[in-house]
Amino acid sequence: MFTPGDFNLLREKQISPSQIETQLDNFRNGFPFLRIVEAASAEKGVLRVPEKEEKTYLDAWENYRGSYRKITKFIPASGAASRMFKDLFSFVDAAYELPETSFEKQFFADIEQFAFYSELNKTCVKLHGKDIPSLTGAKQYKPIAKALLSTDGLNYGGLPKGLLLFHRYPDGNRSPVEEHLTEGSLYAADKKGKVNIHFTVSPEHLPLFKKLAADKKEGYEKKLKAVFDISYSIQKPSTDTIAADTKHQPFRDDDGALLFRPGGHGALIENLNDIDSDVIFIKNIDNVVPDRLKGGEAHYKKLLAGVLVSLQKRAHGYVEKLKSGTYAPNELSKILQFVENELCIAPNRPVTGDEELAQFLLRKLNRPFRVCGMVKNVGEPGGGPFIAVNPDGTASLQILESSQIDTKDDKAVAAFKNGSHFNPVDLVCGVKDHKGLKYDLTKYVDKNTGFISQKSKGGKELKALELPGLWNGAMSDWNTVFVEVPISTFNPVKTVNDLLREEHQ
Repeated sequence: MFTPGDFNLLREKQISPSQIETQLDNFRNGFPFLRIVEAASAEKGVLRVPEKEEKTYLDAWENYRGSYRKITKFIPASGAASRMFKDLFSFVDAAYELPETSFEKQFFADIEQFAFYSELNKTCVKLHGKDIPSLTGAKQYKPIAKALLSTDGLNYGGLPKGLLLFHRYPDGNRSPVEEHLTEGSLYAADKKGKVNIHFTVSPEHLPLFKKLAADKKEGYEKKLKAVFDISYSIQKPSTDTIAADTKHQPFRDDDGALLFRPGGHGALIENLNDIDSDVIFIKNIDNVVPDRLKGGEAHYKKLLAGVLVSLQKRAHGYVEKLKSGTYAPNELSKILQFVENELCIAPNRPVTGDEELAQFLLRKLNRPFRVCGMVKNVGEPGGGPFIAVNPDGTASLQILESSQIDTKDDKAVAAFKNGSHFNPVDLVCGVKDHKGLKYDLTKYVDKNTGFISQKSKGGKELKALELPGLWNGAMSDWNTVFVEVPISTFNPVKTVNDLLREEHQ
């Protein structure tokens, strides 16, 4: 099946032939759907912290970050912004010249409200000898869109979201990178004011990220009285996946070379695993707000972190007790209540005998922890919180996507459609054990939760394989807690016109 050239490529990517065989088997057999017990809700599975109890968790986080622990903010930022501008790309290619769709009309009517307006205006003068008011006055709209999107203009159609100007300020407009630095200083700074920020980026954009950070870092450190340690990583070539043809054989380019594709955001579990921190915040690059709203954002980040360190501290104490063997039967019962009631883990069968129960509890508690913010369902696309059956037969809290649901299972479909909450990707992770040793996060992935999609290359159909999602199957075997947070903490920018919403102005 493999040629000498194939083996050279595999060695270069550090991918073994056995990995390829496993991936081809996945194409042939597909992935099993997850069995849903029920949607997580405020009644079971989603913690609503009463306002009078918030201070306890907020204090717990302040005490924790006042100790000698390392905290990192981890931001997936490799995605290109092309999807943000798909409507404008369509307008540029359209047969008509004037804005027709509601999206196009809104973009040009409110164009002065965008943070990138000034830069775009200068670019239009440079390229066309006219500013934006002159172009719109002459009903020349496409040159404006081209100046924004094209490589000889601002190239916003080819840059990652993290580098675009999102928000306006009197002292200079900001990109998401700058907003994440500012936000991180509010809740992720240690006792010395140090803030560790890690961006995962694509190789071709790494120099641009480094330049932006180098240009802005000193100014933000002075303004925020913080010290930023900014690091970067790229998705590892070893996490690329083979593409398959319609007969489930390796897809080859016209020149006969094997075709590999990025393994999706689930590949970033490798990047996350390389970070030596006690607590790691995870937040998407485009979910940022201006300074006037950051206080509320920081409040709930601290709340989630306080819940994490509080629960993890108790779990670590239980692990030490279980490992020592110096526990009484009533103590096992107390630990079981913690596992079942606060972590929502259900055994797959009655556990008999103290020794068997102790081993079960130790196995479930001695794992990475994550606390995930969940917002009330308002019809946004994306995954949500559920109680699902694990490979070992136990049930626990999981974040599921629609692709993991069996559409022929009416009960599962109803649970997914009628779930009370959805996932805004707002995570705080505890990745060290009771002795302060880092878990190997790659050992807690459910490899049977990948995703297969239909694509094409050069006019030929192919199948693409995505690895288990970062907050889905890649964290399947973590201890998970869901906490309700307000919808105000969820402000993604999926299209350029989302920047016109009040929370981004």
